[in-house]
Amino acid sequence: MSKINDLIKELCPNGVEYVKLEELVDYIQPAKYIVKNTNYDIKYDVPVLTAGQTFILGYTNEKDGIYYASADNPVIIFDDFTTSNHWVDFNFKVKSSAMKILISKTDNLFKYIYYCISNIDYVPKEHSRQWIQVYSQFQIPLPPLKVQEEIVRILDKFGELEEELEEELEARKSQYEFWRGKVFDAKGKTKTYKLEEVLESLKTGLNPRKFFRLNTEDADGYYVTVREIGDRNVRYWESKDRVNKDGLLRINERANLEIGDVIFSGTGTIGRVSLIEETPDNWNVKEGVYILKPKKEIINPVYLMHLMRSDYMKKLYSDYIVGSPVSSVPMRDLKNVKFELPDLDTQEKISNILDKFDRLVNDITVGLPAEIELRRKQYRYYRNKLLDFEEIDHEFIAE
Repeated sequence: MSKINDLIKELCPNGVEYVKLEELVDYIQPAKYIVKNTNYDIKYDVPVLTAGQTFILGYTNEKDGIYYASADNPVIIFDDFTTSNHWVDFNFKVKSSAMKILISKTDNLFKYIYYCISNIDYVPKEHSRQWIQVYSQFQIPLPPLKVQEEIVRILDKFGELEEELEEELEARKSQYEFWRGKVFDAKGKTKTYKLEEVLESLKTGLNPRKFFRLNTEDADGYYVTVREIGDRNVRYWESKDRVNKDGLLRINERANLEIGDVIFSGTGTIGRVSLIEETPDNWNVKEGVYILKPKKEIINPVYLMHLMRSDYMKKLYSDYIVGSPVSSVPMRDLKNVKFELPDLDTQEKISNILDKFDRLVNDITVGLPAEIELRRKQYRYYRNKLLDFEEIDHEFIAE
């Protein structure tokens, strides 16, 4: 960090100019780069991008309408509604028109501008397009090129360290998936059940329609969709939609959420699974999110969670998936899926083993996830410090 301090003292001791983003960045509408077919496959070459958290949705074999980006010709994809953004230096197509493709229009270091864009502390308050009227009007500090280069070098190094940890974590996850598959495929003393035979009930949530409205002034509960499911526990606090107390009660007349229930995404992105371990008094789920209420005298709730996540179970219910472009596993068919189930003692042993694996690869308080989270906090801290410049006081200089 001493080098960057020396450069600032030498090249911009009195501060730097602050410049609107619209003066530094131009944008391209993405319409001609939108993918036509969403039948993605890893064997295809061209990634399909979203500016949201997922980033790479899949890969397409389409040959037309590709945006040719590279290390020499990079772009930033910017979600025009959420302001999420990503640096892209490879060829790609996009999922939708809800983004802008940002390109440089000055001789400033574009990667530096990207870091400034990512560092802007702004959350949209309404669902409307953001770039032209709002985001492009934000001002960023513009130090001399040598200072920009050193800032980019430091922040890139943080990114490389995080990527190395994430690659190691992915390897651990692959090991976890392999051994989980082995556990459920293993032959032994088991009994064949239909899924409905081990459940008290299989229910779903409720969509607004005529029953209730979302995001009313008195709405302080969380309306959970597929996006908030997938970790061991539902990340209800990440939901962007709110529902009031009457709406929560109306949904729960159908869903009947309780501790020990397993949440399963049966529509859209099928197969995301979570477990309810705390009383869900301030959230509930939409229609298409299924609630599996286990018969605890037959099946351990934790075992059921791991079972529904397993490739073993995915293979069994995949034959029942219907619909396009929005797919689903109908509840009547999911109930009839047959699988092998060991006794409760064996279930508990398996659950304990898989829980340990799960914590190692998913719990941000231990192991690699904890180290990655620490790196991210360090990165955000130093990015904020590095991009915090005094603005030139022109009146002082004139005097």
